[in-house]
Amino acid sequence: MLRLALLILLFANAAYFAWSQRLLAPWGFAPAQQSEPHRLAQQIKPQTLTVLPAEEARRLEANGAGSNGKPAECLQAGVFDEAQLASLRQALGAWPAGSWGLEPSVEPARWIVYMGKYLTAENVARKKGELRQIGISFETLSNPSLEPGLSLGGFATQAAAAQQLEALAERGVRTAKVVQERPEVRGQLLKLPAVDDGLRPRLEDLRPVLGGKNLRPCR
Repeated sequence: MLRLALLILLFANAAYFAWSQRLLAPWGFAPAQQSEPHRLAQQIKPQTLTVLPAEEARRLEANGAGSNGKPAECLQAGVFDEAQLASLRQALGAWPAGSWGLEPSVEPARWIVYMGKYLTAENVARKKGELRQIGISFETLSNPSLEPGLSLGGFATQAAAAQQLEALAERGVRTAKVVQERPEVRGQLLKLPAVDDGLRPRLEDLRPVLGGKNLRPCR
């Protein structure tokens, strides 16, 4: 009797194994197959994950935080010399950590094709009219010591400015000359990597220590 019970138990185990492994599927005996393709579609694919540097992660986090308002933006200003940096650092001392930084930078010299100085603003206006008539553009001077006058284009080298002067002479410009509008400047560039709605109100308080330099989008 005991031997028969043992044989029945062995047979039952063998039958269950064959059923669970779908060996009896050709005869219609097999467990129901579980299939949930939507779960597979939701799985994270490790090969698509990217590890971001800490600074980039902070920038993206700041952009997300400002999603209900204007997106965060990167602003910069400079170049600042050592004398200007002391007051700049003091003004930025109350800003959150990581919200600003200073980077070594070089502002190249700028040469212009220059017309001036003129005696009066009326002389400048008259000259502008003459230039418009012959189709020559002009721009505002960034060096107050050259006012009142006109710039007919800025260049990184004196040679490039001289070449433009020759071209303008062929078009009827007779009284222009090449001058250096500013020398090369070495110093520190101020960078505000993620200015969001929380930091924008502080920009006005910062302007007095920028020494007339404008905040502009980062390059």
